[in-house]
Amino acid sequence: MNRKDFLRGVGLAGFTSLIPFKGSFAAGAGDTALDVCTLIPTETEGPFPLDLTENQTFFRSDVREDRAGVRFNLKIKINGVGNCGPMSGVRVNIWHCDKDGLYSGYDNSMNQGQAGKTYLRGYQITDSNGEVNFTTIFPGWYQGRICHIHFQVRTSSSYAVVSQMSFDTAAKNAVYANNSSIYTKGADPMTFTSDNIFSDGYSLQLCSLTQNSDGSYDGYFEAAVAGNGTGIGHIEKQNAKYYALGDLFPNPVASKATLPIVLHQSAEVKCLLFDMNGRSFGEIFSGNLGIGSHELNLDLSKYGLAAGNYAYVVRVIHADGTFGESRVLTKQ
Repeated sequence: MNRKDFLRGVGLAGFTSLIPFKGSFAAGAGDTALDVCTLIPTETEGPFPLDLTENQTFFRSDVREDRAGVRFNLKIKINGVGNCGPMSGVRVNIWHCDKDGLYSGYDNSMNQGQAGKTYLRGYQITDSNGEVNFTTIFPGWYQGRICHIHFQVRTSSSYAVVSQMSFDTAAKNAVYANNSSIYTKGADPMTFTSDNIFSDGYSLQLCSLTQNSDGSYDGYFEAAVAGNGTGIGHIEKQNAKYYALGDLFPNPVASKATLPIVLHQSAEVKCLLFDMNGRSFGEIFSGNLGIGSHELNLDLSKYGLAAGNYAYVVRVIHADGTFGESRVLTKQ
């Protein structure tokens, strides 16, 4: 499978959620206490959403490209309102303007010269903690809107929510003031009450902002969407006609892991491994399997993987077509 096929898979194939590991999540220093069990408000996609679904450029954690700005390390956690549990295996898209208020991909009177560009857009797949991480720049602002970041959470091919996040006013304007040679437009003049998106409330849409010793910033944001942490409601009905995929164990993985699968028809089964920027490590399993229960024995030791998150893609191939889904494993 090439990178384009993989990205089409993570964009359109069924996303199912892994059962989260036992244990609690501890927010880092500077993280705000958020109501993680209240449905995130739905907001407009904005004038520059671009469809991230099928474009292979956008499966990446570092979305900066050539954009100047203060480094911003953004962690987003997705919870299900059904049980307040973390939702793994769902896709999170982000997009935002650059330091000057410009969006990639469009060219008009207020956004000149940006057609064909792809900066500050990307998506990732949530891990077992329901989290994704992006490396970006702290966004600027443009006339009529307060500083913000757009995001979309897609739990399956039939359900997605689009919303926006923003920042504490004083903390945000301190970033601009402390980096005035970069953010030459100065402080953001908009307030939450004057902004047409956040004027009806924003308490669930504030991202934390913590400065690091090197001048970069960390942000932490939690959002709750329809569903529950076990993801039972998000198994694709089409896939379920042909197979049922279990949970990878152990996960995190030291070197070897087992992936249970039940086939309702005989099929060729493949499992492919990618890093979180879409680089392929090839097939880690391939075989023809009969009807019934199977365990795919996956050996990661020969790939020289660094510790971190990786996407694995399962494909079930038979006469009716190719079906599959993408999930995330953590390499110890």
